[in-house]
Amino acid sequence: MLGQMMDRPLLISMIARHAEQWHANREIVSVTADQPRHRYTFREALTRARKLSNALTRGGIKHGERIATLAWNDFRHFEIYYGVSCAGFVCHTINPRLFEDQIAYIANHAQDRWLFLDPAFVPLIETLQPRLPLIEKFVVLTDDAHMPATRLPNAISYEALLAQESGDFDWPDFDENTASSLCYTSGTTGDPKGVLYSHRSTVLHAMSAALPDSMNLSSTQTILAVVPMFHVNAWGLPYLGAMVGAKLVFPGAKMGDPETLQQLIESEGVTFAAGVPTVWQGLIAHLEKSGKRVDSLKRVLSGGSAVPVALMDQMRDKYGVEVVHAWGMTENSPLGTVCSFSPEVHRLPVAQREAQRGKQGRAVFGVEVKIVDENDTALPHDGKAFGALKIRGPWVASGYYKSGDSAAFDRKGWFGTGDVATFDPFGYMQITDRTKDVIKSGGEWISSIELENLAVAHPAVAQAAVIAIAHPKWQERPLLVIVPKPGQKPAREELLNFFVGKVAKWWIPDDVAFVDKLPLTATGKLSKLQLRQQFQDYKLPESTPGR
Repeated sequence: MLGQMMDRPLLISMIARHAEQWHANREIVSVTADQPRHRYTFREALTRARKLSNALTRGGIKHGERIATLAWNDFRHFEIYYGVSCAGFVCHTINPRLFEDQIAYIANHAQDRWLFLDPAFVPLIETLQPRLPLIEKFVVLTDDAHMPATRLPNAISYEALLAQESGDFDWPDFDENTASSLCYTSGTTGDPKGVLYSHRSTVLHAMSAALPDSMNLSSTQTILAVVPMFHVNAWGLPYLGAMVGAKLVFPGAKMGDPETLQQLIESEGVTFAAGVPTVWQGLIAHLEKSGKRVDSLKRVLSGGSAVPVALMDQMRDKYGVEVVHAWGMTENSPLGTVCSFSPEVHRLPVAQREAQRGKQGRAVFGVEVKIVDENDTALPHDGKAFGALKIRGPWVASGYYKSGDSAAFDRKGWFGTGDVATFDPFGYMQITDRTKDVIKSGGEWISSIELENLAVAHPAVAQAAVIAIAHPKWQERPLLVIVPKPGQKPAREELLNFFVGKVAKWWIPDDVAFVDKLPLTATGKLSKLQLRQQFQDYKLPESTPGR
């Protein structure tokens, strides 16, 4: 027997119509190259999104065809999200920080027909254009007054494109499983892989992400989207903001500029922000140097890599900002877990409760998670057993776009994330490593992430990474790589002794290497791959403080 409920498809246009009707006057504020502080409403934004739908339809784009963006976080990119997907096309966001070969590969693999690009990327695309035979039209995200001279064929400014169109467009209904957007993994090994999201997965992800134990968003919030719109749909924030009616603030190309972020937080009354840990490390360094504040900011969601507890303490104790750990990935839309406290954790003694903050948290509604051993047997949630993390759910990828690579997907519908994790008895997950980054010493595993978090707590350390170095006796031993704080020159022995009493003796790194900066991936995460390549010939000292 089936229920007698109306069969209305879950479409992104549902979010748009809701925002138009019930949050029409809520603001969207952007930093752009041509307008340093652009300001308008959801009603105006979505009217312009309908103009874009008209332009794409008149340009011959067909249902399901891919429209690419190479753009920062701003109001025009927001309009593209809705104008493309709501009309039944696929919004394909390309990461401009990727290598040129990867960008060309991704655009051709996706078979993009139009490309919307920021003015700053015009020279890059002019170089790549001979390698992009399928792209018919190039739309530069500016107006005619700021349109750069370009040799790109069929190039037009975004504002000129919209000026020709009506703001009336009746977004159609279609199957909720229709593809809505496409995002490629950064491709640190092999070619990047495409993850094709659906309207259904996007709407369900937004509904779950907005819940109190997830991002806890509502119309009373002002959201600063620091996480890039070219990376996993900015963690869903462009959809979440419209769904709940929160004010949205986009930093444009300045998402890595702490001075701009502080100014936006202060002047726009930002209450919630999301971004990778390196963003908040930079912001704190700016606040410490300038003496400025971010008093409106109450909550930060951070993921992509482990957030050092020392950073969380500093933001909370000195600036009143609660940093909330989250975990996710491109294949998961991305949200999987959030470290919000349950009643049981709230009742724990202070020291135990504080220890929970460093974990990635509990699964959000809609996502199933488990850890398994090498035989794919589920492991207990006892805080001791750790194994390969697997997930499944309605916004988890079931395969890669146009790819025969199915190694990560098992027959029971679980996706192997490549992470190693533990779960405590309260259900809180802690990522201990990537399977490719874990250090196996003498047959036992060492968590590089835990060592990194401890190292960053040292007052002279700005950033830290731990990688495995080959060892003739123990197979692998940890090497600590650090970036000292400006003006600081910590001694090797001082740093190694900092671990004593905090971890098992045999976990303590065998040596310390000092660098000016750590390599980052195209999405702002620490690149262990590049770091291992950098230190591939490194020789550990014969006498070690470890095992």
